[in-house]
Amino acid sequence: MASVDGFIGVFDSGVGGISVLRELVGLLPHEDFVFFGDSAHNPYGERGVDELRELSGGIVDSFLTEGAKAVVIACNTATSAAAAQLRLEHPSLPIVGVEPALKPATEHDPHDRILVMATPVTLRLDKFHRLAREFGSGSEVIAVPCVGLAHRIEQGDLDAPDLLELIEGLVGEYAGAVDSVVLGCTHYPFIARQIRQVLGDVPLFDGGAGTACRLRSLLSEASLLSPSKGKGRVELRSSLRGPGVLERYEEFFRMKA
Repeated sequence: MASVDGFIGVFDSGVGGISVLRELVGLLPHEDFVFFGDSAHNPYGERGVDELRELSGGIVDSFLTEGAKAVVIACNTATSAAAAQLRLEHPSLPIVGVEPALKPATEHDPHDRILVMATPVTLRLDKFHRLAREFGSGSEVIAVPCVGLAHRIEQGDLDAPDLLELIEGLVGEYAGAVDSVVLGCTHYPFIARQIRQVLGDVPLFDGGAGTACRLRSLLSEASLLSPSKGKGRVELRSSLRGPGVLERYEEFFRMKA
Protein backbone atom coordinates (compact mmCIF):
# COMPACT_ATOMS: atom_id res chain seq x y z
CA MET A 1 0.00 0.00 0.00
CA ALA A 2 1.48 3.33 -1.07
CA SER A 3 2.18 5.88 1.62
CA VAL A 4 2.02 9.67 1.44
CA ASP A 5 5.54 9.58 2.87
CA GLY A 6 6.84 7.58 -0.07
CA PHE A 7 8.98 9.11 -2.79
CA ILE A 8 8.23 9.62 -6.48
CA GLY A 9 10.48 7.60 -8.76
CA VAL A 10 11.43 9.25 -12.04
CA PHE A 11 13.46 7.56 -14.76
CA ASP A 12 14.85 8.09 -18.22
CA SER A 13 17.59 6.70 -20.44
CA GLY A 14 19.92 9.37 -19.08
CA VAL A 15 20.02 13.09 -18.35
CA GLY A 16 17.06 13.99 -20.57
CA GLY A 17 14.43 13.15 -17.97
CA ILE A 18 15.94 15.79 -15.72
CA SER A 19 14.06 18.33 -17.86
CA VAL A 20 10.84 16.65 -16.68
CA LEU A 21 12.15 16.32 -13.12
CA ARG A 22 12.61 20.08 -12.98
CA GLU A 23 8.96 20.58 -13.94
CA LEU A 24 7.88 18.06 -11.30
CA VAL A 25 9.92 19.68 -8.54
CA GLY A 26 8.64 23.11 -9.54
CA LEU A 27 4.99 22.04 -9.32
CA LEU A 28 5.36 19.68 -6.33
CA PRO A 29 8.11 21.23 -4.19
CA HIS A 30 7.15 19.34 -1.02
CA GLU A 31 7.54 15.88 -2.55
CA ASP A 32 10.62 13.66 -2.38
CA PHE A 33 12.00 12.54 -5.75
CA VAL A 34 14.48 9.88 -6.76
CA PHE A 35 15.68 10.25 -10.34
CA PHE A 36 17.32 7.29 -12.09
CA GLY A 37 19.14 7.90 -15.35
CA ASP A 38 19.85 4.67 -17.21
CA SER A 39 22.86 6.15 -18.98
CA ALA A 40 24.51 2.74 -19.21
CA HIS A 41 21.81 1.79 -21.74
CA ASN A 42 21.52 5.15 -23.50
CA PRO A 43 20.08 5.80 -26.03
CA TYR A 44 16.69 4.14 -25.49
CA GLY A 45 15.48 5.60 -28.79
CA GLU A 46 17.53 3.13 -30.77
CA ARG A 47 16.67 -0.03 -28.76
CA GLY A 48 13.98 -2.65 -29.33
CA VAL A 49 10.58 -2.62 -27.63
CA ASP A 50 11.13 -5.87 -25.70
CA GLU A 51 14.41 -4.62 -24.29
CA LEU A 52 12.84 -1.31 -23.32
CA ARG A 53 10.06 -3.10 -21.47
CA GLU A 54 12.57 -5.24 -19.61
CA LEU A 55 14.73 -2.26 -18.65
CA SER A 56 11.73 -0.16 -17.57
CA GLY A 57 10.21 -3.02 -15.58
CA GLY A 58 13.42 -3.56 -13.64
CA ILE A 59 13.68 0.10 -12.74
CA VAL A 60 10.06 0.28 -11.55
CA ASP A 61 10.47 -2.88 -9.47
CA SER A 62 13.52 -1.36 -7.81
CA PHE A 63 11.62 1.85 -7.03
CA LEU A 64 8.76 -0.11 -5.47
CA THR A 65 11.11 -2.17 -3.33
CA GLU A 66 12.40 1.10 -1.86
CA GLY A 67 8.93 2.53 -1.17
CA ALA A 68 7.94 4.60 -4.19
CA LYS A 69 4.36 5.88 -4.14
CA ALA A 70 4.29 6.86 -7.82
CA VAL A 71 6.45 6.57 -10.92
CA VAL A 72 7.10 9.00 -13.75
CA ILE A 73 8.46 7.64 -17.02
CA ALA A 74 10.37 10.75 -18.08
CA CYS A 75 11.11 9.38 -21.54
CA ASN A 76 8.92 9.53 -24.65
CA THR A 77 10.37 6.30 -26.01
CA ALA A 78 9.97 4.28 -22.79
CA THR A 79 6.45 5.66 -22.35
CA SER A 80 5.49 4.50 -25.85
CA ALA A 81 7.09 1.09 -25.40
CA ALA A 82 6.40 0.19 -21.78
CA ALA A 83 3.80 2.38 -20.02
CA ALA A 84 0.77 0.24 -20.91
CA GLN A 85 2.45 -2.96 -19.74
CA LEU A 86 3.68 -1.35 -16.50
CA ARG A 87 0.16 -0.15 -15.69
CA LEU A 88 -1.18 -3.66 -16.21
CA GLU A 89 1.48 -5.08 -13.91
CA HIS A 90 0.96 -2.40 -11.22
CA PRO A 91 -2.72 -1.39 -11.40
CA SER A 92 -2.71 0.46 -8.05
CA LEU A 93 0.44 2.45 -8.74
CA PRO A 94 0.12 5.95 -10.23
CA ILE A 95 2.28 5.81 -13.37
CA VAL A 96 2.66 8.89 -15.53
CA GLY A 97 4.43 8.98 -18.85
CA VAL A 98 5.42 11.73 -21.23
CA GLU A 99 4.38 12.07 -24.84
CA PRO A 100 5.09 14.43 -27.75
CA ALA A 101 3.22 17.70 -27.15
CA LEU A 102 1.27 17.67 -30.40
CA LYS A 103 -1.97 18.85 -28.83
CA PRO A 104 -0.66 22.22 -27.55
CA ALA A 105 1.23 22.70 -30.82
CA THR A 106 -1.98 22.29 -32.82
CA GLU A 107 -3.79 24.71 -30.50
CA HIS A 108 -1.20 27.41 -31.16
CA ASP A 109 -1.70 29.70 -34.16
CA PRO A 110 -0.44 29.36 -36.78
CA HIS A 111 -0.17 25.58 -36.90
CA ASP A 112 -0.11 24.75 -40.59
CA ARG A 113 3.28 23.01 -40.44
CA ILE A 114 4.51 21.36 -37.24
CA LEU A 115 7.95 19.80 -37.01
CA VAL A 116 8.28 16.88 -34.59
CA MET A 117 11.80 16.04 -33.45
CA ALA A 118 11.95 12.63 -31.76
CA THR A 119 13.82 9.35 -31.56
CA PRO A 120 13.27 6.69 -34.23
CA VAL A 121 11.44 4.36 -31.82
CA THR A 122 9.06 7.10 -30.61
CA LEU A 123 8.10 7.91 -34.18
CA ARG A 124 7.66 4.25 -35.14
CA LEU A 125 5.30 3.19 -32.36
CA ASP A 126 1.52 3.40 -32.44
CA LYS A 127 1.27 6.02 -29.69
CA PHE A 128 2.76 8.76 -31.85
CA HIS A 129 0.62 7.81 -34.85
CA ARG A 130 -2.52 7.94 -32.71
CA LEU A 131 -1.55 11.40 -31.47
CA ALA A 132 -0.90 12.55 -35.02
CA ARG A 133 -4.30 11.28 -36.17
CA GLU A 134 -6.14 12.75 -33.18
CA PHE A 135 -4.55 16.19 -33.03
CA GLY A 136 -2.66 16.66 -36.27
CA SER A 137 -5.45 16.29 -38.83
CA GLY A 138 -5.56 20.06 -39.41
CA SER A 139 -1.80 20.42 -39.76
CA GLU A 140 1.06 19.06 -41.79
CA VAL A 141 3.01 17.05 -39.22
CA ILE A 142 6.64 16.62 -40.28
CA ALA A 143 8.26 13.87 -38.22
CA VAL A 144 12.06 13.79 -38.16
CA PRO A 145 13.87 10.87 -36.49
CA CYS A 146 16.82 12.58 -34.82
CA VAL A 147 19.28 9.70 -34.75
CA GLY A 148 22.18 10.33 -32.38
CA LEU A 149 20.91 13.61 -30.93
CA ALA A 150 19.92 12.35 -27.46
CA HIS A 151 23.19 10.45 -27.20
CA ARG A 152 25.14 13.59 -28.10
CA ILE A 153 23.28 15.69 -25.51
CA GLU A 154 24.11 13.01 -22.95
CA GLN A 155 27.78 13.85 -23.41
CA GLY A 156 27.32 17.47 -22.24
CA ASP A 157 29.34 20.40 -23.64
CA LEU A 158 26.20 21.76 -25.28
CA ASP A 159 27.92 24.82 -26.74
CA ALA A 160 30.37 22.77 -28.80
CA PRO A 161 30.22 23.35 -32.59
CA ASP A 162 29.62 19.67 -33.38
CA LEU A 163 26.23 19.74 -31.62
CA LEU A 164 25.05 22.68 -33.71
CA GLU A 165 26.30 20.91 -36.82
CA LEU A 166 24.35 17.78 -35.86
CA ILE A 167 21.12 19.76 -35.40
CA GLU A 168 21.74 21.53 -38.70
CA GLY A 169 22.16 18.22 -40.46
CA LEU A 170 18.98 16.79 -38.93
CA VAL A 171 16.51 19.67 -39.31
CA GLY A 172 18.32 22.59 -40.98
CA GLU A 173 16.29 22.23 -44.16
CA TYR A 174 13.18 23.33 -42.24
CA ALA A 175 14.59 26.71 -41.15
CA GLY A 176 11.92 29.36 -41.66
CA ALA A 177 9.52 26.76 -43.03
CA VAL A 178 7.61 25.53 -39.95
CA ASP A 179 5.24 27.23 -37.50
CA SER A 180 6.35 25.35 -34.39
CA VAL A 181 8.49 22.48 -33.17
CA VAL A 182 7.49 19.61 -30.89
CA LEU A 183 10.39 18.33 -28.82
CA GLY A 184 9.52 14.64 -28.69
CA CYS A 185 12.45 13.58 -26.52
CA THR A 186 13.09 14.78 -22.97
CA HIS A 187 16.73 15.47 -23.81
CA TYR A 188 15.81 18.14 -26.35
CA PRO A 189 14.59 20.96 -24.05
CA PHE A 190 18.20 21.32 -22.91
CA ILE A 191 19.16 22.46 -26.41
CA ALA A 192 16.22 24.78 -27.08
CA ARG A 193 18.58 27.69 -27.74
CA GLN A 194 20.63 25.68 -30.22
CA ILE A 195 17.50 24.45 -32.02
CA ARG A 196 16.34 28.04 -32.43
CA GLN A 197 19.78 28.97 -33.77
CA VAL A 198 19.14 26.50 -36.58
CA LEU A 199 15.39 26.87 -37.15
CA GLY A 200 14.74 30.48 -36.14
CA ASP A 201 12.64 31.90 -33.32
CA VAL A 202 9.81 29.38 -33.47
CA PRO A 203 7.61 28.20 -30.57
CA LEU A 204 8.88 24.97 -28.97
CA PHE A 205 6.57 22.51 -27.22
CA ASP A 206 7.53 19.66 -24.89
CA GLY A 207 5.55 17.36 -22.60
CA GLY A 208 7.19 18.13 -19.25
CA ALA A 209 4.64 20.57 -17.84
CA GLY A 210 1.71 18.35 -18.84
CA THR A 211 3.35 15.36 -17.17
CA ALA A 212 3.79 17.30 -13.94
CA CYS A 213 0.14 18.39 -13.94
CA ARG A 214 -1.01 14.83 -14.57
CA LEU A 215 1.09 13.51 -11.69
CA ARG A 216 -0.30 16.10 -9.29
CA SER A 217 -3.83 15.16 -10.33
CA LEU A 218 -3.26 11.43 -9.80
CA LEU A 219 -1.60 11.95 -6.43
CA SER A 220 -4.49 14.14 -5.33
CA GLU A 221 -7.09 11.59 -6.47
CA ALA A 222 -5.27 8.85 -4.53
CA SER A 223 -4.80 11.06 -1.43
CA LEU A 224 -1.03 10.65 -1.82
CA LEU A 225 0.08 14.28 -1.90
CA SER A 226 2.75 14.95 0.71
CA PRO A 227 1.40 16.74 3.80
CA SER A 228 4.83 18.29 4.38
CA LYS A 229 5.24 22.05 4.12
CA GLY A 230 9.01 21.77 3.85
CA LYS A 231 11.16 21.41 0.78
CA GLY A 232 11.34 17.85 -0.50
CA ARG A 233 14.59 16.05 -1.28
CA VAL A 234 15.84 15.27 -4.77
CA GLU A 235 18.24 12.36 -5.22
CA LEU A 236 19.98 11.74 -8.53
CA ARG A 237 21.18 8.25 -9.49
CA SER A 238 22.66 6.65 -12.58
CA SER A 239 23.29 3.15 -13.88
CA LEU A 240 26.54 4.43 -15.35
CA ARG A 241 29.51 4.18 -13.03
CA GLY A 242 32.49 6.45 -13.31
CA PRO A 243 33.91 9.81 -12.32
CA GLY A 244 31.84 12.87 -13.08
CA VAL A 245 28.58 11.08 -13.96
CA LEU A 246 26.46 12.41 -11.09
CA GLU A 247 28.22 15.78 -11.31
CA ARG A 248 26.98 15.99 -14.91
CA TYR A 249 23.46 15.11 -13.73
CA GLU A 250 23.66 17.90 -11.15
CA GLU A 251 24.80 20.29 -13.85
CA PHE A 252 21.76 19.50 -15.99
CA PHE A 253 19.45 19.83 -12.98
CA ARG A 254 20.82 23.31 -12.20
CA MET A 255 20.96 24.42 -15.84
CA LYS A 256 19.09 27.63 -16.60
CA ALA A 257 15.98 27.10 -18.70
